Amino acid sequence: MTDESTSSKSMMICAFEGWNDACQAATNVIRHLASHYEYREVRHIRSDGFYDYQLARPMICHVTGSARIVWPQTRFYEISVAPDLRVYAQIGPEPNYRWMEYTRRSLSIADELEVDEIVTLGSMYADCPHTRPLPIDQSALRRHESSIRGAGVKKDTACGSNPYDGPVGIPTVIDTVANEEGFDTTAMWVSVPQYLGGDECAQGTLEILRRLSDLLGVELDEGDLPVKAEHWKAQASVLTSCNDDLAEYVTRLENQYDLNQQMECLRSSDEPQSEQLAREAEEFLEHMDD
Repeated sequence: MTDESTSSKSMMICAFEGWNDACQAATNVIRHLASHYEYREVRHIRSDGFYDYQLARPMICHVTGSARIVWPQTRFYEISVAPDLRVYAQIGPEPNYRWMEYTRRSLSIADELEVDEIVTLGSMYADCPHTRPLPIDQSALRRHESSIRGAGVKKDTACGSNPYDGPVGIPTVIDTVANEEGFDTTAMWVSVPQYLGGDECAQGTLEILRRLSDLLGVELDEGDLPVKAEHWKAQASVLTSCNDDLAEYVTRLENQYDLNQQMECLRSSDEPQSEQLAREAEEFLEHMDD
């Protein structure tokens, strides 16, 4: 990682298809940017040795009458979102094998492109209602910082703010190794309702795009994403209205969401009784989960 200062900020946004991409909410951020701004491919990582082709299958397409096999691979794009920003995007299927080598290649490319910051995107299924803002967990580490993640960074985790312990995907590996190698890093994860299945979640994509806009300091073109998000909400509401058990479940999630929000407000209040009220709210939430 070069220490030389550059005249413009340079950032690489990374998103991967598969386990880390519930409802394609994360990778669709990059697809959205590529569809609304000028872009060009600048690098790629070939698939050899990284993929199980029974899981990430090659595809056949016909170009000018000839059949062509398209193999899964990772592509890097430069996307022109603002004159004083150099924004790159990495997108591809999550690799099945040799994650550390894949990570080293990814960060080597970031180094070649003189990237200042690595931003990893992800989306996950969670117990959260479609009728409320979808929770986003955003955390950051700056080079030479300690391993305390999220220090001084806004976190919005309405479905729960406890640190995560458990299995991780390639975004978390890249995020962790990138910081160890001297890059600034930011991780953004949006939660999407698990009860809605695997259809694309425009609301999740919109939530990440808006948070990314804040991070870049640029008002990104949202295109028709707000309209698609409203359509997604309307479809979800129709689904829940046709199923009494599901409607009851969503109502419980709404109540839990609202209580979490109230608890956060109490914690941030200076009133003497706030801490006691927050503890009582926590006890009530724990009782709801029993």
